Amino acid sequence: MSHRPNDEQFMQQALELARQGVALASPNPCVGAVLVAPGGEIVGRGTHTYEGRKHAEVLAIEQARGRARGAALYLNLEPCCHVGRTGPCADAIIAAGIKRVFAAMRDPNPLVAGRGFAKLRVAGTEVHEGLCEPEAKNLNESFAKYIRHKTPFVTLKTAMTLDGKIAPPPGEADAASGLAPSGGWITSEVARAHVHEMRHANDAIMVGVGTVIADDPLLTDRTGLPRRRPLLRVILDSRLRLPLDSRVVKTAREDLIVYCCFAEENKRRDLEARGVVVEQVPMRRSPDDGTLVFPSASPTVDGRPELDRVMRNLGEREITSLIIEGGAMVNWAALAAGIVDKIFFYYAPKILAGTGSIPFALGAGYQRMSEAAWVQSLTLHRFGEDFAVEGYLHDPYEGSN
Repeated sequence: MSHRPNDEQFMQQALELARQGVALASPNPCVGAVLVAPGGEIVGRGTHTYEGRKHAEVLAIEQARGRARGAALYLNLEPCCHVGRTGPCADAIIAAGIKRVFAAMRDPNPLVAGRGFAKLRVAGTEVHEGLCEPEAKNLNESFAKYIRHKTPFVTLKTAMTLDGKIAPPPGEADAASGLAPSGGWITSEVARAHVHEMRHANDAIMVGVGTVIADDPLLTDRTGLPRRRPLLRVILDSRLRLPLDSRVVKTAREDLIVYCCFAEENKRRDLEARGVVVEQVPMRRSPDDGTLVFPSASPTVDGRPELDRVMRNLGEREITSLIIEGGAMVNWAALAAGIVDKIFFYYAPKILAGTGSIPFALGAGYQRMSEAAWVQSLTLHRFGEDFAVEGYLHDPYEGSN
């Protein structure tokens, strides 16, 4: 269906309003609405936030008052048609007498999924869908995954040299664990600033305990932009080795969760007394029989938390999106578990070379080229002298309509 130039301009404004809901709307989608009177004047605008409850189209209608009748409504997501925390937006649109609705995409929520459009059409409202759809889908990809599977949309982020190294050779003390010393930043300040934008757009960040021990990071969103919930900091720590004097523990305010396989009771109590949530989950699947096992009460038992179980637990906490900023072992564990939906790899124009430098992923790896992870829908980004590759391992919208 063809659209007029003004239609796209109004939809871009709706998308910009929707982006204002980033970190404020989760676990709901980001939605913006623009209401345009027959003469072309914008008479209503709305941005949905979770705490504000009201949906974007309802806010725009309330702002327009009586001028909504006969107007055109532009929004990035199909109006809902079910009762949730609010009433159906499709009913509000019909009651307001809006003549035309332009929606960028269908709602991936199985409770909607085209039913909102159908309800509007039955009532005589003119419906146009698909305008600026790629941008709209990119904005709400986390919601699309979460609303259908109840697990977060996972982005694997890393920074590396052109030859795929994430750190120089570790010291002798760290060689066995695969930890690397901090030897300066790989990427530029511009790229690192973008990392914080990505953190802001996610509900949670995950690393392995090795990263905490080696680098003592804070793992916070330092954009200064508002968010409804603090960025949830997630640590994979099979044997509960997380130092009590680490910065993540010292700053814990019920925003730090540790997934372990073995929880020594005294250490658990010490962490929980400092505001850390400790969750015990099974070890990852054994390559021999595929079973899940809890280790015996021995701190020497090795093994990593079963990541599928971790994702389900995060989903139960209404975490819709997760960014992984782990080391080489966590990177491979995430890929091997099949939990990665998207990659965002930063590259600096540097070469470390050498067999001792730490590669992007350590572990068994894929044994055949036919088994390799296939990254699709690639996009390249420039950050000063650095560049990044963005791509998808799983389509969050596949099978949603």
